[in-house]
Amino acid sequence: MREAEQPHGAAEPTTASVPPTLADVAALAGVSRQTVSNALNNPALLRADTLERVRSAIAELGYSPNRAARNLRTRASRLIGLRLTAVVDETANPTTDRFVHSLVQASREAGYHVLLFDGDDPDDPASGYDALVRSTAVDAFVVTDTFRGNPQAAHLEASGVPFVAFGRPWKPAALHPWVDVDGGAGVAAATRHLVERRHTRIAWVGWRAQSHLGEDRRDGWARTLRERGLPVEGLAARGDDTPASGYAAASALLDSAAPTAFVCASDTLAAGVLDLLRDRGLGAGRDVAVVGFDDSPFAQLLPGGLTSVRQPLEDVAVHLVAQLGELLARRAPYGTGTLLEPRLVVRGSTLTR
Repeated sequence: MREAEQPHGAAEPTTASVPPTLADVAALAGVSRQTVSNALNNPALLRADTLERVRSAIAELGYSPNRAARNLRTRASRLIGLRLTAVVDETANPTTDRFVHSLVQASREAGYHVLLFDGDDPDDPASGYDALVRSTAVDAFVVTDTFRGNPQAAHLEASGVPFVAFGRPWKPAALHPWVDVDGGAGVAAATRHLVERRHTRIAWVGWRAQSHLGEDRRDGWARTLRERGLPVEGLAARGDDTPASGYAAASALLDSAAPTAFVCASDTLAAGVLDLLRDRGLGAGRDVAVVGFDDSPFAQLLPGGLTSVRQPLEDVAVHLVAQLGELLARRAPYGTGTLLEPRLVVRGSTLTR
């Protein structure tokens, strides 16, 4: 992600006790971080006057490229940084808790510990990261964003700080190692399960089209139905990840398309579908089947249980820690990716038909 051009000389020179960063160079030269990165790695991309301005700022500040990354390697703290964001209210998503627990365990077995931190400003990609980089308090970071160019990943890339991501970069190709779960494969397995239960009108309740993650899961549903010669048109709805959105989508789809089963992008949406079925006097599984995604505590504790797709977060954590080890040892090429397959956990919401 490119930042807006800043006025020349906007930043004050850093003191001798604090190593200058790529961001300091960018501010002094009045350019973006990406422009500084290009000056260091691809100078031919820049105009001569811009390149000279950046080089002058580097000389004035005494900036050393990748100094932060070298400091992390030479002063190993055996700590991995993980930035936490607040849990959204009214969601059944358990992945943060399970993932953090799994990452802590996998890191400990590899001789590392996890340092949890929170940024002061959720809109600032550098918030929380720069202080740890400057103090060399951690060896590397795990970033939990699932798209290429997300602010945190872009900032760390530009700063030369080692990190791996939980979540694939959808486009373009990644510059960093990543591990992700194949949501499309998980939804395809859920849809095949419903077809095997003799459902022929299977509806999809998902997220808005801007979500790469949601569209990947939707594709698993649509692809499976088309392969079986079953209808797709008029059987899909999109909305926010809230029970209210799931409720509204299920209500509209039942009235317009009369599906006998629903596949949902999350357990949160599935909770809304189940509420709608209850209000209409329909039984989950008995009258209309429902499948969620994430296998939350809600799915497990619901009377009869909610069939749901479970992500292999324990394996995700193991792969992330292994990739961090390779990265810190300079053996892992940037762009290395691992895609893991989830599994369907079958419960009563699809079995009593």
